[in-house]
Amino acid sequence: MKFLVVDDSSTMRRIVINTLTKAGYTEFAEAGNGSEAVDQLNKHRVDCVITDWNMPVMNGLDFVRALRANANTRAVPVLMVTTNAAKDDILEALKAGVNDYVIKPFTPEVIKAKVTAVTAK
Repeated sequence: MKFLVVDDSSTMRRIVINTLTKAGYTEFAEAGNGSEAVDQLNKHRVDCVITDWNMPVMNGLDFVRALRANANTRAVPVLMVTTNAAKDDILEALKAGVNDYVIKPFTPEVIKAKVTAVTAK
């Protein structure tokens, strides 16, 4: 299973990738914002996207909308990992097409459980 990890913080991308590696996953692509993520999706087939919301150039919500608007990527599961914890933010993300939502900070167990849930659908 290949993941696209999207976050403007290289440290956060590394934390997510390390968490997934410990859960047994080995294939990753990375992007620092939504625009880079769209480029990655044009180059690589991925099985799951883990994205932040707050990023420069193209934020995570706009990226998810672009992903869902593309026939080639609309079915890819998306897990949003963000500090946006307000109920309205969560509802907005779900309406945009996010499959599930994790609020930072998170534990490795939460990421593993959410990835398992969104990729099983």
